[in-house]
Amino acid sequence: MNRKSTFIILMVIGALVLAACAPAASTTSTNNTSTTAEFTGLKINLNTATSEELLATIPGFGNRMVREFKEYRPYISIQQFRQEIGKYVDDVQVADYEKYVYVPIAINDSDSETLQQIPGLDSTEADSVMSSRPYASTDAFITKLSEFVSADELVTAKSYLGE
Repeated sequence: MNRKSTFIILMVIGALVLAACAPAASTTSTNNTSTTAEFTGLKINLNTATSEELLATIPGFGNRMVREFKEYRPYISIQQFRQEIGKYVDDVQVADYEKYVYVPIAINDSDSETLQQIPGLDSTEADSVMSSRPYASTDAFITKLSEFVSADELVTAKSYLGE
């Protein structure tokens, strides 16, 4: 093979590699009934989200990051998520991902940072929620949480609770 042919072959291979690494295009439902965070504002559970949900929910998200997100399951804290995914992207990108996903909350075990995923809950309030542990039931946890967040935020909080 001459130099020109070798160069062309290398360029084609390079283009194929770049195309394979590019983020998947986000698709939308044609009947406007999509349930992804992009349309509803709801976050998806990091421990149960499918590859398809991650790709459809997080703008500019690619297959490589799907693999990285899924590799570290189960996530037990938002700090764990930040640490593991922070190996691949900067803090700004990790924070952007957090707009679309959440780590399930364990009422008697989650740390302050994980509790602060609940809209309206700050660090002082999360510490207060933690100081009232153990909770005998999810209802007892929700009752304590209702001292700090609005009714709408409480609905969101309930959706973040783990099993």
